[in-house]
Amino acid sequence: MDKVDMIIAGRQAIDGDTAQVGPQVAEKLGMPQITYAEEIVSVDNETIIVKRRLERGVETVEGKLPMMVSVNGSAPDCRPRNAKFMMKYKHACTHSEMQNSSEDYITLHHERPYLIIDEWSVNDIETNRDELGLSGSPTKVKSIENVVFQAKEAKVLAPTDEAIDELMKELITNHTIG
Repeated sequence: MDKVDMIIAGRQAIDGDTAQVGPQVAEKLGMPQITYAEEIVSVDNETIIVKRRLERGVETVEGKLPMMVSVNGSAPDCRPRNAKFMMKYKHACTHSEMQNSSEDYITLHHERPYLIIDEWSVNDIETNRDELGLSGSPTKVKSIENVVFQAKEAKVLAPTDEAIDELMKELITNHTIG
């Protein structure tokens, strides 16, 4: 792999929801990492300063490049796409996708090689197939549940310890808490 100054990744993927891809890539590449990034404050040829949001608040950290930065969901939206680049790369595809393309597309890709997206196979990255995907994951997600509240309820309580105790028992019985 060529020299890399910075890799930017999302905080987590939606498939396993384990927030490990960025940190594991950094570890495998021997790169330092900053997680939960909310803003890149500054970057120059040698250092990066990042504001990150944690459970206990916000902190600003500085690190030396190269650096893996995983971005938190609270970060601002990416800048809008550049229409000129969108048009330039609208026919970009991988070699695998090109196999099903018409002769016109194949000619276009030979004339404009920048439209070909590199694909890496297991052999290209020199690893074992068992170390990839679900079978290679160090964690297994047992289940993911999406809780949807159907309706709002309001309850007026008497300002007594007994009323609060009764509410707590009800919430525990209904598995709302505890």
